[in-house]
Amino acid sequence: MNPYHYASPTTFYRLAGSVVPWLAWTAGILAVCGLYIGFFMAPTDFQQGEAYRIIFIHVPAAWMGMLIYVVMAFWGAIGLAFNARLAFVTMRALAPTGALLTFVALWTGAVWGKPMWGTWWVWDARLTSTLILLFLYLGTLALWSAIEDTRRGDRAGALLTLFGVVNVPIIMFSVVWWNTLHQGSSIGVTHAPRMATVMMAGVLTMTAAAWAYAIAVTLARARRIILERERKTEWVQRILAQEA
Repeated sequence: MNPYHYASPTTFYRLAGSVVPWLAWTAGILAVCGLYIGFFMAPTDFQQGEAYRIIFIHVPAAWMGMLIYVVMAFWGAIGLAFNARLAFVTMRALAPTGALLTFVALWTGAVWGKPMWGTWWVWDARLTSTLILLFLYLGTLALWSAIEDTRRGDRAGALLTLFGVVNVPIIMFSVVWWNTLHQGSSIGVTHAPRMATVMMAGVLTMTAAAWAYAIAVTLARARRIILERERKTEWVQRILAQEA
């Protein structure tokens, strides 16, 4: 199998189009299952009461916000190293979804923090570094909008993303490196889960839903970017004529 075959915009466009509906349905089904587990099956937390249930949205959104930025940096590096057009397209397609999920993580964190801490916001190390992550997303999107030349914009966005990726480990280890109000990780590779099995099942199901949603939306957005960039080619002209 030739891996470069899938680097062709034509091949990628067709493959992504066949995958997106399946991922969208998967995301919807998993989200319904995860929310049902989290809001109807999971027991009430003995310390935080019902307010803790926000974790079934907050935690997957926070995880995906960080992961998407790392993936953006990866594709940005590939694009810079090999001048790969599809890598830059993927990076651009990922950014809006990462920004949205990071915003959701901050918003749900504020909703969770109000009953727990008595305030919507504190300049906690993890909250502040997550806010910086949102600014990095928005800054990258603004940079792309400001640079008319597509190739220059791709390179500039990739460099900014690679510079900003150092913030992701700061978010992850902020509760270890500093004394913060934010609680530590309940699920990790170095320790057993610190939550009931049904709670963990809800979080992991919602995380899988967030994965499927992020991939589906990214592929759909990448298809639109490809059409825009390849609009002068014959195969795109045929597609646009069919859609019209």
